[in-house]
Amino acid sequence: MKALVLEEKDKLQIRDIEINEYLSATDVRIKIAKVGICGSDVHYYQHGRIGDFVVNAPMILGHEASGIIVEVGSAVQHLRIGDRVCMEPGVFEPNSPEAMQGLYHLDPNIQFWATPPVHGVLRESVVHPANLTFKLPDHVSLEEAVLVEPLASGVHVARKVGISPGDTAVVTGAGTIGALMALALALLASGCSRVIITDVKQQKLDFLVQHYGERLIACNVAQEDLKCFVQRHFVGGVDLFVDCSGHASAIAAAPDCLKPAGKLVFVGMPQHAVPMDIVAMQVKEIETISIFRYANDYERSIALIASGQINVKPLISKKIHFNQSIQAFELAASAPADVIKIIIDFDL
Repeated sequence: MKALVLEEKDKLQIRDIEINEYLSATDVRIKIAKVGICGSDVHYYQHGRIGDFVVNAPMILGHEASGIIVEVGSAVQHLRIGDRVCMEPGVFEPNSPEAMQGLYHLDPNIQFWATPPVHGVLRESVVHPANLTFKLPDHVSLEEAVLVEPLASGVHVARKVGISPGDTAVVTGAGTIGALMALALALLASGCSRVIITDVKQQKLDFLVQHYGERLIACNVAQEDLKCFVQRHFVGGVDLFVDCSGHASAIAAAPDCLKPAGKLVFVGMPQHAVPMDIVAMQVKEIETISIFRYANDYERSIALIASGQINVKPLISKKIHFNQSIQAFELAASAPADVIKIIIDFDL
């Protein structure tokens, strides 16, 4: 089938590739319709690795996806041919110790799309477990469904951290993950009263305030000191600091921005080791929480979009046909200030 293949660092090709996928009784086959370009896809394209995940062989990119079911395994009861779906991209071993504890996303053998050496879904079709495939409500578009995957990270943080009504927060990085993280924290019924979101691109911050400004406050950290900005808006600091940037300077600012007994949450993955001022954290008894993807958050995320509680439509910046997906990646890699989410569309 045709696929977008990362041959090696800095080299993409649209070409035929042989994928041998057997449809078991508990699987479905999905015709891919839309795929979002994630920051991790771009990172693999530009650097050939993320931490210990290294591209050593050609790999199909893409893990934020939606599509239409074209074949159903004999044991599948809840899905039908023609159903519009989105798919949770990590296939785990159900009997692993991690899965048995409800932490299937931490299964060390999880097969997660577009994470070396596992192929992603920027291709014509995929076979996927039915229990990781979710039917969409009629009024949720296939484009919106692409945003379920990154939204699930925000929902996971909100659940794991245990937000209390009226909490305040800082979210660093206004890319797709950061934007959806801020929305998940601010717009859940028991969520934060206000969230500061930071970036170095004013146009991106202005866009988010324009569309979601009732509970979001923007801080351009290229122009303002984050500690002073936080203290100006929240005397004593915030309850929660969520780093989605992976930048050392953002992480270093956390102790000064947090209240005593505040929580520092690591979502972004730094490219290099980050020094931490442990004493500054100790004297405030700051709690640190690390996040790796999500678990049991897909249905919640679909429900939040379906209910209108979180409107993801404004975050979709551009739709580009699959045939121009190399150009789409070049655009994403250039990180334009007016682009948050690019969707590669098989149907345009």
